[in-house]
Amino acid sequence: MRRQDVTVRVSPNSLATAVPFCVMAVVTCFDLVVGTQVGFMSLLSLGPALAPVSLGPVRTALTGGVAIVLSFLLAALGGIAFSTHAVESCATIVGVTVAAVIASAARQRKERELVDVRAVADVAQRVLLHRVPREVGQLQIAVRYISAAAAARIGGDLYDVVAVAGTARLIVADVQGKGLAAVQTAAVVAAFRESVYDEPDLAAIASHIERSLEHQAPGDRFVTAIMAEIPRDGAEIRLLNCGHPSPLLLSGDNAEFAEPLEASLPLGLGYLDPGVRKEHTAPFGPADRILFYTDGISEARDLSGAFYQVDRCGPLLDGPDPVASLDRLYDDVLRHVGGRLQDDSAALFIARQGM
Repeated sequence: MRRQDVTVRVSPNSLATAVPFCVMAVVTCFDLVVGTQVGFMSLLSLGPALAPVSLGPVRTALTGGVAIVLSFLLAALGGIAFSTHAVESCATIVGVTVAAVIASAARQRKERELVDVRAVADVAQRVLLHRVPREVGQLQIAVRYISAAAAARIGGDLYDVVAVAGTARLIVADVQGKGLAAVQTAAVVAAFRESVYDEPDLAAIASHIERSLEHQAPGDRFVTAIMAEIPRDGAEIRLLNCGHPSPLLLSGDNAEFAEPLEASLPLGLGYLDPGVRKEHTAPFGPADRILFYTDGISEARDLSGAFYQVDRCGPLLDGPDPVASLDRLYDDVLRHVGGRLQDDSAALFIARQGM
């Protein structure tokens, strides 16, 4: 007969559920061995004390009931069923059980609130962070986003790519602030989608977003942004940088930042310099690639405080699959910071197919 290997997997939740009963079993065994006079019965309260970690209020109360029954049985076996020690042990278990039930109810309420927050975040994610197309003509596109807010799926960084009349128009932006507070302003940058189909150039799109920020953004929040326009079959890329980290342009083995000719203020601060924002162009031919990112990547620090060097990530972005390239980039960033980013981060990677 052929022997079949059966693998039994025990979930962490099952183990946590069993812990209170295991503890009470151990206490019971010790009490039976050394005798009730030593005073182990009150330790049965550890069972209901540990129950709220994984059990609801009803099961926590039942765990306390089991502890009380065990305490009474041990006291009866030891001939001290109605002694002061037995009464004190039962009273201790009852008090701990009441506190544990309250703690369990509070935990469940917080869990429901967290589920609600994540549900709202999922809806907001679908509204703010549209799924970008994987291809636009000869352009291959990949995007990654990580929010630093523990209970959120989105934060203050955002992106969008829209195909308009044979041209890909995109925005990568970083809203002042972090986490859910910044999402209020991030919604205003949805004005990009309102204007991207009608405005003649990137400067006009920036003006449209600027007006929306003036009318709708709370307080003095502002947005750093980089917008780009890439013809499907052209050989250059048009960029408009509004106080945002410059994208990394990769051509062959060369990697350099696509710096603007003139510095431009972030969106929302245009009133400080009411002049027309100026676009600039950069070569972007066959097999060239460009990485747009937010300061969650460029300002990621290691334990010594050193920033992540984006200009050295060229080899990580080499390869036929843009998604795999971004995976390698994020793995490298996470290694640099020690496993967890402290700020929202977004990266948009575009590769033009070779001829």
